[in-house]
Amino acid sequence: MRAKILLAVFLIIGATAIFFFAHQDRKVLPAGTTIDRILVEKSERKLSILRGGKVLKTYHVALGRNPIGAKEQEGDNKTPEGIYTIDYRNPKSDYHLALHISYPSAEDITRAAQRGVNAGFDIMIHGLPNGQDRIGAAHRQKDWTAGCIAVTDEEIDELYRVTPDGTTIEIRQ
Repeated sequence: MRAKILLAVFLIIGATAIFFFAHQDRKVLPAGTTIDRILVEKSERKLSILRGGKVLKTYHVALGRNPIGAKEQEGDNKTPEGIYTIDYRNPKSDYHLALHISYPSAEDITRAAQRGVNAGFDIMIHGLPNGQDRIGAAHRQKDWTAGCIAVTDEEIDELYRVTPDGTTIEIRQ
């Protein structure tokens, strides 16, 4: 009986620690902050936001399920590489909120057409699937998107607030 109580206590402590890890409260950017550039470093699983060349904040991300190399075609589960813009936002996303990346560029379309395939589309920076926000930061343990860049719901709330349409995004390996 005593062993069961100790086990229950340890499980509760462990679950609490996981919850706080998954929902860690990082320094929030002040109201009125805007950025002019986003840099994604795929190999580091990092997304940094900048203003005037200065990094304001860095987030850890999950990428497409096949993260090595640039996106070549629809369905390859790769996150694109190149310089794009945030061209619109989706407040009714299936993934909390989303910022749309202007992929594919004319060059991406040409490369895909030369290979006889579709370049793909609908690449976003987004939060977690609706109803699964409890996962929090634990979602980053595995690349899971179809080519998008995923952050926690709290992080996409902040990115959505500070990122104007037209912001440049550079995605590197």
